[in-house]
Amino acid sequence: MTSPISAISGFSGVKGVEGLDKIGGVGALTGTTPSTEPQGPDESFAGMLSRGLESVQGMQAKADTLAQKAADGSLQDPAQYTMAANEASLGLQLTLAVRNKAVEAFQEIMRMQA
Repeated sequence: MTSPISAISGFSGVKGVEGLDKIGGVGALTGTTPSTEPQGPDESFAGMLSRGLESVQGMQAKADTLAQKAADGSLQDPAQYTMAANEASLGLQLTLAVRNKAVEAFQEIMRMQA
């Protein structure tokens, strides 16, 4: 028995994933864009997931910017780039771990008998 799986809407703009630019972008991380979603115990899972993805995207963008500055010699402290790159790497690893657990949970649910 196969059930149709619909695409997750609301995620694009990240290398082949569509819709991420609609959830607020990196501006929400810097405080330039006010967050309209509730935060705290009443926040939805989708809201937390969106903020997490925005955070990872922001870390990647910061690391890319610092890499460019390090390459052209305008970065005063190369340790800034190293820390930003490690932070972005850890954020990506965490995102992949969450995704893998979600896929594993979905597969477990699909194996259950109706």
